[in-house]
Amino acid sequence: MKKWFEAKHVARALLWMLFFASSIPAAAAATKNLDSTATSPSPYVGNQACARCHASIYESYTRTPMAHASGPAIENLKPADFVHAKSGVHYRIYTEGEKVWLSFQRPGDPDINDKRQLLYFIGSGRRGRSYLFAVDDFFFESPVNWYADRKVWDMAPAYGYAREIPMNLPAYASCLECHTSGMQPPIRGTENKYSSPLFTQNGVGCERCHGPGAAHIVDAARTKTTSIINPIKLPPERRDSVCMQCHLEGNVAIERGGRHAYEFQPGDLLDDFVRHYVLATDRSSGLGANSQFEALAQSTCKKKSGDAMSCMSCHDPHFSPPAEQRAAYYREKCLACHGSAFGAKHHPDRRDCTACHMPSSLSVDISHTEVTDHRIQRRPELSPQLLLDSLSQESTTPDSSPRLIPFPYSKEADDDVRDRALAWQSLAANGSQQADAQADRLLHQAAKQFPHDPAVLSGLAYVELNHAAEHHDSVDHDSVDNARDLYQKALGLDPTLIDAAANLGVIDARSGDLQSAVKLWQEAFERAPADSSIGMDLARTFCQSGKIKYARSYVLRVLRFNPDLSSAKKLLQNLNADPPGCGN
Repeated sequence: MKKWFEAKHVARALLWMLFFASSIPAAAAATKNLDSTATSPSPYVGNQACARCHASIYESYTRTPMAHASGPAIENLKPADFVHAKSGVHYRIYTEGEKVWLSFQRPGDPDINDKRQLLYFIGSGRRGRSYLFAVDDFFFESPVNWYADRKVWDMAPAYGYAREIPMNLPAYASCLECHTSGMQPPIRGTENKYSSPLFTQNGVGCERCHGPGAAHIVDAARTKTTSIINPIKLPPERRDSVCMQCHLEGNVAIERGGRHAYEFQPGDLLDDFVRHYVLATDRSSGLGANSQFEALAQSTCKKKSGDAMSCMSCHDPHFSPPAEQRAAYYREKCLACHGSAFGAKHHPDRRDCTACHMPSSLSVDISHTEVTDHRIQRRPELSPQLLLDSLSQESTTPDSSPRLIPFPYSKEADDDVRDRALAWQSLAANGSQQADAQADRLLHQAAKQFPHDPAVLSGLAYVELNHAAEHHDSVDHDSVDNARDLYQKALGLDPTLIDAAANLGVIDARSGDLQSAVKLWQEAFERAPADSSIGMDLARTFCQSGKIKYARSYVLRVLRFNPDLSSAKKLLQNLNADPPGCGN
């Protein structure tokens, strides 16, 4: 018996039945227009308005990496021309007139010879850069990235060994919100369909840290008051939230019920919008260092200084020291606490404090990229391993049981069964066996406390489907029925849940209700056409029911967004054969 699921959020691959109903609704694969949510007039004014009064600060800021974190693709373009050995694909990034193009070609494969217009770049280029393109207003990241530390073009992170071109990497809001200003939120019900322009201002602008400026300009003109946020003057938790919105990653991030991380504004508590969790084990010396914030929390400097120390103790967001001044600049920051007398006797011949106490090393999860060790260790390891994935350290020994710790820690966050349950479920969906039991236990608790939370209900349905998948030789009907009921309730509360709709479709198809399954898949695929598994379920279903025209339209839609998907290319060959077939 085949497994039900491959996996994105929950696995999905339809258990193909021996017979198919003939009453499947025929629907074209064309995507309908989706209405976006109306927005109120923006209180944001842009960098130039700030520059009129703060010219010197603005001029300094324009030379920082944050100011250049995004923009039009044509700006400071880095051309590419290389062959990826594993996939055999020749990639080029080049200009034609005022347009930038990504071409991809595999010699000997006529199906792989195409191009996409690149619209925006993401990343200042200091460590790397990627590009964005759009297909039918759905935005995607380029499958190739520029890695500045090694000065090479290569595949996007995690795709170095891919044998198929990953052309369907969604440009998620979580990426855009930390590289752009005035980002358009995704159109309701989608993950990566946006109105244009994608963002209103290049880079990380003034108001990303200081909040909307319109009222400040009016007040300053009338009363000379300063109704603008200065992060350094905020209470510590809110001050740190300004930096954490982009410089805290954790192992898992869970948006709060009814909230989105991109709704955060300076002055808010980030924890009110999204909670971050870090994995720790009993055998580990502390939290895994996934980003600057978790690492800094492990440092003796931070532990002894407490709230008095923040990112801004060492970093000025408006200024990036030139390379030749970096050692002296950061040495001065160190001596501000440790004193010049200490500096005069502590290795006076070595002026670069960071070289010894904050060394850089290769990231373990992003190729060709170095990261700086923010643990500020007194005696650093010879080869510090940052960005460790604690899941890779899983062991069956009792003293290595992983724990999820909210970061920053608070008892309220630690006691929040909803967010912790969803955090464990996210880890379980990504392959952690040790997370399964925790997700199962906590999601059942959360469902009792939050019976009308669609994310909780959908997560618990995933757990029930996992139980069903464990029965290799039989079907666990109770678990399947429970999952169906939970998905139906979740979709009743939030009809836009793509994974819930796709997985409920699998359940309905397995039970023989193909009409319901196809309806669910069609609606989900319309809002997530880059989710190839949904499109392939539709194509196979129509094919098996003899509706070759519709099967072909869906597999072509799959290939429009994912042109190198081998299963889709094979199915299209079968559909175009004489007589047409569906393959195995």
